[in-house]
Amino acid sequence: MWSLLLRPECILCLSSALSAIAQFSDDWSPRINQTHLTPSYLKIRREGLKVKGSNFTLENSPFLIVAGTVHYFRVPRKYWRNRLLKLKSCGFNTLTTHVPWNLHEPIIGQFYFTDNLDLMAFISMASEVGLWVILCPGPYIGVDLDLGGLPSWLLKDPKMKLRTTYKGFTRAVNLYFDQLIPRIRLLQYNQGGPIIAVQVENEYGSYNLDKKYMSYVEKALVTRGISVLLMTADNGLELRNGNLKNVLATVHMKNIKKKTYQDLLSIQGQSPILMMVYTANSFDTWGALRRSLDPHLLMKDVRELVKLRFSLNFYMFHGGTNFGFIGGAESLNGYHSVVTNYDYGALLTEAGEYTPEYFVFQEFFHSVLDLPTPLKGKYTARAIYKTVTLLQYVSLWEILPYLDKPTKSARPVSMEQLPVNQGSGQSCGYTLYETTISTAGLLTSRGHVRDRGEVFLNEKYIGVLDHSTDQLTITKSDIQDHQTLRILVENQGRLAYGQDMNKERKGLTGNIYLNNSPLRKFTIYSLEMKTSFLKRKLPSIWKPVRTQVQGPAFFIGFLKIDDFPEDTFIKLKGWTKGVVFINRQNLGRYWNLGPQETLYVPAPWLHPGKNEIILFEELEGGQEIQFTKEPHLGY
Repeated sequence: MWSLLLRPECILCLSSALSAIAQFSDDWSPRINQTHLTPSYLKIRREGLKVKGSNFTLENSPFLIVAGTVHYFRVPRKYWRNRLLKLKSCGFNTLTTHVPWNLHEPIIGQFYFTDNLDLMAFISMASEVGLWVILCPGPYIGVDLDLGGLPSWLLKDPKMKLRTTYKGFTRAVNLYFDQLIPRIRLLQYNQGGPIIAVQVENEYGSYNLDKKYMSYVEKALVTRGISVLLMTADNGLELRNGNLKNVLATVHMKNIKKKTYQDLLSIQGQSPILMMVYTANSFDTWGALRRSLDPHLLMKDVRELVKLRFSLNFYMFHGGTNFGFIGGAESLNGYHSVVTNYDYGALLTEAGEYTPEYFVFQEFFHSVLDLPTPLKGKYTARAIYKTVTLLQYVSLWEILPYLDKPTKSARPVSMEQLPVNQGSGQSCGYTLYETTISTAGLLTSRGHVRDRGEVFLNEKYIGVLDHSTDQLTITKSDIQDHQTLRILVENQGRLAYGQDMNKERKGLTGNIYLNNSPLRKFTIYSLEMKTSFLKRKLPSIWKPVRTQVQGPAFFIGFLKIDDFPEDTFIKLKGWTKGVVFINRQNLGRYWNLGPQETLYVPAPWLHPGKNEIILFEELEGGQEIQFTKEPHLGY
């Protein structure tokens, strides 16, 4: 989405809208009855979602879209139905979800639509609980994901121009859509499914590098069988740059002004208004304060929206978690990485619990819409498990001989260019670069460390090279004959939006210099930390943790659960920076820089008996792993 929510003096300029657009239909009663416009009621499908004057219609009846966004890939599959039932019970009638290309095709030509990526099951489940679906298939979706949901292997091409009609990009999109669209085609409204609309790309008006691109995406969808209502979505200032002829333009909450409605009127005449992204907050980034917004102001705006019969999509209804390394980054006043939690000021917490705002919205929607009595969703039990203290560890340096064969290269090679993953390169995690030096002096990166490189001489920690620090001094006392210079580089998340996405290669993206001379002859280890990496059998080199251990190192401990597992949060007091795995599921990053202090552990990822916990700690490890019932996300 966007990095920080900006609210002008008149946030929605709703009074301006009345004079800028045609008068709304008087067909609506003060209380809106749409009980006959549900997936279970409409068994015979003749006419799907249409634009008629200033209204949406479904089966020729006026229809107000009250949508909320939930991302299947940010929620454990066993909790999908729980979250969707809570969306329905709150008063929403439509689910909006996005499709992350990078997760569905992590390796060129290998597609995954199973387990937590079973998009078809998620859409079908929405229909079962009584929700319509607005689908955003991309190819670019934004939503604060690494590279906005585009696969990193696209950047193997040094000439790549993302989100344009550049042949290297469209060729890859066509192959992806050949796999994706047939899977969702039969879930459209006219096929008996719940999909009533499909969004063409996302916020292209702010990117706008190729005038032909949006038409290309539209054609790519339509020729493969997408026949429901198409729409674009842009913020108020970029509306004209992102719209398509005969495709409904919707608006995001950002930069809404009187001119926005005038532009809509001039683009498509009298039409319904859909606030496609209406939000209470934004994502948090490491090292910054939590972002927040007055929910009372938000509720005031929603009341005005409904009064004017504006449709809306609440982003996010339930944010969930940036499990693993899926989170992206922003570049406002420097580079900032998205935290693991994706709370986003949603109406449900990261763990799916109700917020006070949920009940305020539920009461309001039930006061203006004819809805069934809201269901009381189940409370998800949470536990404080016993602290894990019997930890063992092994240093990264001790593991290196047991890893896959490293790459040898005269010069540094970026993650994307490494000959791993069947030619798709490395997408995420860490990359270790080793070379030999024999002299002291000034080590400089010239901006070629992306994003954070911890520098070692043999096993001695020297310092960090990152976006803000591009030089380190190696003293004479550090050098004894030939020394191994090691740079452990972490990809902290590619930019999720903006034209600089085309430059978002990670690792060492160019030369590293010692006293202005470029270093040569590198040994490069890919540390993507997939499940296969964690399954690796090691000899008996694990040692007990008796004192504080200097990283980088892997730590292992076991959580014993006697009964049925419950949700919990890992509290990493005494740890510095790294990643947590539980039963080989990547919970995400932690960093004592804050604001986030705990990591969510879903009960479905636990089991009775021994649960294996592995931490990769980059700097300085703790001596125990604690648990809590409540998240600590900062202030």
